[in-house]
Amino acid sequence: MAASIEPLRRWLDDPEAALASSNVAAAFVRQAVERPQVHAVATPRGGFLSSPRTRAYEFTTFGHLVEGAERVALGLHRLSIGPGTRVALMVPPSVELIQLVYALFQLGAVPVLIDPGMGLKNIGKCLAEAEPAAFIGITKAHIARSVAGWGRQSVRQLVTVGRSTGWWGGVTLKSLMVAEATEKSPFFNAMNDDPAAILFTSGSTGVPKGAVYTHGIFNEQIRQLRTLFHIEPGDVDLCTFPLFALFAPVLGMMAVIPRMDATRPAKVRSSEIIDVANRLSVTNLFGSPALLNRVGQAAETGVKLPNVSRVLSAGAPVSPRILERFSQLLSPGVQIYTPYGATEALPVAVIGSDEVLQDTRHQTARGAGTCVGRPVAGLEVRIIRISDESIAAWSDDLVLPSGEIGEIAVYGPQVTQEYFRRPDLTALAKIPDTTRGRKWHRMGDVGYFDEQGRLWFCGRKSQRVITPQRTYFTDPVEGVFNAVPAVFRTALVGVKRDGEMQPVLCVELERGAKPQASIRDELLSRGAELELTRDIRTILFHPRFPVDIRHNSKIFREKLAVWAAKQR
Repeated sequence: MAASIEPLRRWLDDPEAALASSNVAAAFVRQAVERPQVHAVATPRGGFLSSPRTRAYEFTTFGHLVEGAERVALGLHRLSIGPGTRVALMVPPSVELIQLVYALFQLGAVPVLIDPGMGLKNIGKCLAEAEPAAFIGITKAHIARSVAGWGRQSVRQLVTVGRSTGWWGGVTLKSLMVAEATEKSPFFNAMNDDPAAILFTSGSTGVPKGAVYTHGIFNEQIRQLRTLFHIEPGDVDLCTFPLFALFAPVLGMMAVIPRMDATRPAKVRSSEIIDVANRLSVTNLFGSPALLNRVGQAAETGVKLPNVSRVLSAGAPVSPRILERFSQLLSPGVQIYTPYGATEALPVAVIGSDEVLQDTRHQTARGAGTCVGRPVAGLEVRIIRISDESIAAWSDDLVLPSGEIGEIAVYGPQVTQEYFRRPDLTALAKIPDTTRGRKWHRMGDVGYFDEQGRLWFCGRKSQRVITPQRTYFTDPVEGVFNAVPAVFRTALVGVKRDGEMQPVLCVELERGAKPQASIRDELLSRGAELELTRDIRTILFHPRFPVDIRHNSKIFREKLAVWAAKQR
């Protein structure tokens, strides 16, 4: 190992110091101390958007990865970036992103992570709220920042991940990494509740909010991932979602960053995913439902992913049809796990594809909603009465009996406690538990527990459709109609007509299918079979649903409702 990380080696070898700190960077450095020559990251030569004709990948060992992060930390330290400094990061999945994030953790600084696809206006609002003192990004991000004026009042330091800076000035990441090997390595001895990062939600059902992550939350998530999915050092992880690429190194996995645009998983070239998975013997794959749907279509050609031993998918409910299709790429016995959670609390519950395909899919088709499995160990999950108002304090009187639909509330070590500088939204989403000193998080989702203790998801609370006759929850209704073969997905929305709210079903058909009277008749016939859906008589075909930028899977039902109201 390079001399520059020797101070960290000595820190890790000191039991008292190790016990005194919860800094999530410790697990990152430990991998390099124990396995310096093992490959930690594989990236496409020429960048993640390089030509598909370029099949070569470049490898970085754990030793070089951590050494680079150490040099980044030293350079940032010289820019007076230290404990509590908020730093906006707009860097695509890469070795540089991993090194930057863990360098900031090491310093006790707080990276601010924002989806670039949420739109210029929302990015500006997020940065105005976060007030970062530094902005680190690729050239494109700096151009956008300069033109839009992001962070103009707060940003004092600029770092460009690229060959040179432009008119905006500052320094390059490469110049920061020129450090003397004998320089002392700064390391923040964090406590569990010290802020580690601000992760902005995608804003798919409202304004993007900055969830405050602590070092303790990250450490608990690492522990849960390792335990739940039996992840071992030596696993090879295909990271199609940027955040998971940050978890792979601390779990001892080699992070394979595929040649794809992470903001458009629904447009990924399936051949890219399958090719790199097989050439680099990928054992673990994380992908959104949209990516699994896209790649799963390759099963028709007979290709396989023989080395993959587990698949994880999150971001939105995964339809049984997508699970069934993607399973054809996998070896017998390999499961697709669909952990349930949110930016504010993850993981909450988990279920495997075997249970879905053999059992719960049939209940979903009969209006039960989507089963998301059993709560993870160490996390408390309760169903509370539905309210759109804030709740001043936790009480067991809020809890509904098993089988009754209400809002999902969670309490545990991986649950965030606040939104950064948004006390109004924190009050709406959090319930103080005065007897235990922490807060419950209201997921904003509705659901219920069945007799087996399994949690069922019934949709977003804000997207329920309230008519004079009844309240409709989106997921149970949509599960009924999604079972029609030609249907890819449906979305229930409310439209006010003649002074009354009415339920309207928007339908997106499978690729190649065309709206026909026979499909409409089949949908109406299917709905008439159940009391839950028999009053839904308005069917509208939509060419392609609007979805979130992060996973390309969460349906913007609010936008569909506006569209539906204009149809005649």
